[in-house]
Amino acid sequence: MTSKLSLPAALALMLITFHAGAADHAFDPLKTFAPYSMPDAANRYRSSNGLPGPDYWQNRADYTIKATLDPSQRMLSGEVLINYTNHSPDTLDFLWLQLDQNRYKTDARANFSADKYPTEHTDGYRIAAVEVDDGHGMQTAHYIINDTRMRVDLPAGLKPSDGQVKLRIRYSYQVPDKEIGGRNDWLATKNGDIFEMAQWYPRLSVYDDRHGWDTAPFLNNEFYLEYGDFDYSITAPSDMLVVGSGELVNPQEVLSKTELQRLEQARHSDTTVMIRTPAEVTNPASRLKQGGTLTWHFQMHNSRDVAFGASKAFVWDAARINLPSGKTALAMSAYPVESIGKDAWDRSTEYLKHSVEYFSKQWFEYPYPNAIAEAGTVGGMEYPGMVFDDYRAKGKDFYALTTHEIGHTWFPMIVGSNERTDAWVDEGFNTFIDVYAADAFNHGEFSPKRDGEYAPHGGNPVEEIQSLLHDPEAPPILTPADQIKEKYRHPVTYFKSTLGLVLLREQILGPERFDAAFRQYIRAWAYKHPSPSDFFRAMENAGGENLSWWWRGWYQYNWNLDLAVSAVTYVDGDFHKGALVTVENRDQLVMPATLQVTYVDGSSTQLHVPVETWMQHHSFVIRVDGAKAVRSATIDPDQQIPDEDRSNNTFTLR
Repeated sequence: MTSKLSLPAALALMLITFHAGAADHAFDPLKTFAPYSMPDAANRYRSSNGLPGPDYWQNRADYTIKATLDPSQRMLSGEVLINYTNHSPDTLDFLWLQLDQNRYKTDARANFSADKYPTEHTDGYRIAAVEVDDGHGMQTAHYIINDTRMRVDLPAGLKPSDGQVKLRIRYSYQVPDKEIGGRNDWLATKNGDIFEMAQWYPRLSVYDDRHGWDTAPFLNNEFYLEYGDFDYSITAPSDMLVVGSGELVNPQEVLSKTELQRLEQARHSDTTVMIRTPAEVTNPASRLKQGGTLTWHFQMHNSRDVAFGASKAFVWDAARINLPSGKTALAMSAYPVESIGKDAWDRSTEYLKHSVEYFSKQWFEYPYPNAIAEAGTVGGMEYPGMVFDDYRAKGKDFYALTTHEIGHTWFPMIVGSNERTDAWVDEGFNTFIDVYAADAFNHGEFSPKRDGEYAPHGGNPVEEIQSLLHDPEAPPILTPADQIKEKYRHPVTYFKSTLGLVLLREQILGPERFDAAFRQYIRAWAYKHPSPSDFFRAMENAGGENLSWWWRGWYQYNWNLDLAVSAVTYVDGDFHKGALVTVENRDQLVMPATLQVTYVDGSSTQLHVPVETWMQHHSFVIRVDGAKAVRSATIDPDQQIPDEDRSNNTFTLR
């Protein structure tokens, strides 16, 4: 006798069955592989292939700056003349500028976003005059300052498509103490103060096709700047050495004959040449003149910023950089005698030289005449052609610091992303290229790279990521930079972003496809302003994969991966006919993986399990040919992917 279920009872049974299945598997293929909406839509400015579109434009800011550093008062005063070109299709009625020194005022917004309210302050920028010339001569301009932003109203709208205006600002500010500066400050040493001078002039904000004016206040999340040419002069006491972004164009006016000769020697030397020795630091006769001031004149082309350092305490050395095109540049280091020691700043120029040569060969040729490292109180900070590194650094950490900071020349100095919103593009991409530079340096002297930026605890990055992925308060990578707490800044914007690229290169696309796509992305967006969407599209198009599942799982969310081997049987119960291995995906993230089957005689075979396996399946039976008895089957045997539960990765036959 048969029984029939009523329709409601049948539906109830179906729901019970469905929910039981859902309980067995947190993984939902429809969610993982759903179409992915990029943060920014493609258009004629930014093409669907991830490259600049036919109508792509960006504005330009060229700077002429004359500044004086008074070390006794720790004061910088200057005049900046900005020639601004509007390539946009819009008429601009005003300009926005960044006044980053206002970050140190008592009422700065950054004070309230910090972990704790600072106890030291300055009065920020002192603006003496603001003038505008729209083709009818300089005239006083109306302006408004709010926090770290200045709006300058124009006497007439700046015409689209190549309209130009000149803006002149006279200003001064107190150089912050090292306790609050962090990027622009001074450090006392036994032979004199060291000044690290960055964010030292009013800078034009970016006006782009994505958001119009970028008016984000400076809350310590770095920069977004227009490209242009820089012509700048620094007047300082004659006993000080000044090193700066770009090229020193008047060396005969500021350097002694001995320094000039040594500098020329360094241009032809692959080993470090001392330009100013430790013994000469305290010898007044080593300088070009005694008393008064000297003016150091620098130029830098196609850059988004410039920085400089100044001190009478500097030891100075240099060596030649050999570039793939046959051109050369100079690696230079300036540091106090306190920084000399085994594997300390004595090796700074060696590290710089190798890093620039490696990154130039691997990704994109270094475009600037010099790569300079200055020792000071800043733990590590980057500017075009120049970095500020901790004067106490040494050993493997110093190598990693040097390589990382000069690596920022590529991201974001050449590929000009918006660090204030997308810090993960800047820090993560740069830390990613560091990983391979460490492998290549001096036969792997400091390899593998396992520092606080890539593996915070010095272990295997693939394993260490689990603490972040299981933290319910951890923000996803795509979180705006200003919303990421300091606790998560390195784990998310450095560590997870870096590991994402390593996995994309090593496990998903493979080095050949990844490298070709990444190089094309760098070439296409050199000296331009890409968005995260541009990067995603560029890697998909040149890499030949729809990576929606990866962008969503790793970047938009903190999804977990849990692959498992749940069963091993034989075809028709006979191992001579081959094995049937059941693999499962038990969490929301997916990744390609290696399946290794080990036989009782100790031999093994491996198969590739692609992500497409999981488009329609929670579990899948893989037939493995072979005529041997199986001992075990393991998914991800070399632990190359971030599997959250490795206890279920191996199934062993008894």
